[in-house]
Amino acid sequence: MAEKSVFKNKNLYFIFGVTLIAMMGVASITPAFPDIIRYFGISPQQVGWLIVAFTLPGIFLTPFTGILADRYGRKVVLIPSLFLFGIAGFACMFAPGFHWLLALRFVQGVGASSLSSMNITLVGDLFEGKQRTAAMGYNASVLSIATASYPALGGVIAIFGWQYIFALPILAIPLGIWVMKGLNNPEPKNKAHLRSYFGRVWKTINQRTVWGLFAVNFILFLILYGSYLTYFPLMMENRLGADSSRIGLMMSLMSLTTAVMSSQLARLNRLLGQKRQLIIGSAFYMLASLLMLGANSYLMLGVAVIVFGFGHGITIPSIQNMLVGYAAINERAAFMSLNSMVLRGGQTFGPLLVGVFYALGGLEASFLSGAVMALLMMVIIFATVHVKRKTPESSKSSV
Repeated sequence: MAEKSVFKNKNLYFIFGVTLIAMMGVASITPAFPDIIRYFGISPQQVGWLIVAFTLPGIFLTPFTGILADRYGRKVVLIPSLFLFGIAGFACMFAPGFHWLLALRFVQGVGASSLSSMNITLVGDLFEGKQRTAAMGYNASVLSIATASYPALGGVIAIFGWQYIFALPILAIPLGIWVMKGLNNPEPKNKAHLRSYFGRVWKTINQRTVWGLFAVNFILFLILYGSYLTYFPLMMENRLGADSSRIGLMMSLMSLTTAVMSSQLARLNRLLGQKRQLIIGSAFYMLASLLMLGANSYLMLGVAVIVFGFGHGITIPSIQNMLVGYAAINERAAFMSLNSMVLRGGQTFGPLLVGVFYALGGLEASFLSGAVMALLMMVIIFATVHVKRKTPESSKSSV
C-alpha cells in the first residue's frame, strides 16, 4: 500500500524533475566523447576533464548549499541552482574551444552542485517509514531511467553534431519556474546558534556506519565515472567500432536494468535487509567489471552491463535510504550535502584515477581497477555498516 500511496503526493513529481535534471549533466554527453576527441584533437585522458570540470564545484560548494538550505529553506537554494544549470549548460553549445567548453562546464557544475542532494533531502522531508523507502526506490528508478534515456538521446543527437547535446540543459529553467510556483514542502526552522547547529550535524555524521556509507559511496562513483562512463564508450569504439548511437543504446541497457531493480527497493528491503543488499550490489559491480575486462562482442557487453545495472539498482537507493534517515529536518540538507560532496569527489577523481590505470595498462587495466575497487567496497561494508537505527522522531513530516 505504501508503494502506491506515495504517488498521491504531488510533490514527488517535483523531486522526479530535479532528479532528471541532475543526471543530465554527464549521462547525456558521454556517448559523444569520441566525437569531441576528434573535433578538438584531444586525448582520451583529456576528454575526462569534461566530467571533472562539471563535478569539481560540487566538492567545495555542496556543503555550503546544504547549510543555506537548512538555514533559509530548500527553495532558496534549489531555484537559482536550476536556472544557472540551464543557462550555463546551454551556453556550452557555442564554446569556441575546448578550454572555453571546460570553463562553461565548470559554471554549469556550480548550478548542479546542490541538485543531487536537494532531491534526496526533499524525499526525507516529505516522507517517512515505508513511504520513504518506496519514494527513494522510485526516485532512484527515475534516476536510472534518465541515465538510460540520456545516453541514447545524446548519442542520436550527436550524430548531427556534438554541440546539439548541450541544448538539453535549457529544460532546467521551466522546471525552476514550476518548482517556484508549485512545490509545497516543509521548511526547517533553524533558530539555533550556528555552533549548536554544526554540533548536531557533526554528531549525526560521526558514526561508524555513516563513515562507512560515505566511503562506499565514494568508491562506487569512482567506478561509475571512471571505469564505466569514461572508458566504456572508448572500449566500444576500439573493440567493436561502435558509433555514438550504439554506445548510447548499450549504456541505456544498464540504466534500464537499474531502473527495474531500484523500483523494487521496498520489496528488496523486506527480503534481504539493508546490509545484505549492499554486499550483493558490490559483488555485482565486481563481476561486471571482470566481464568488461575481456568483453569483445555485443552479447558479452550486454551481459556485463546488465550485471552492472543489477549492482547499481540495488546499491544506490539502499545507501540513500539509509543515510537520509540519520538526520532530522533541521540538519538534513547539510548532512545529505556532505554525502553529495563525497559522491562528487568520486565523480571528479574517478576519471583521473582510472586514467592512470589506462595510461599504464590500457582498457584492460581500467576495468580491472573497477573490480578491485568493488572488492574494497565489500570489505568496508562488512567492517563498518551496522543497521540498527530508525528514523529520528524529529524527522517526521507534517505534509
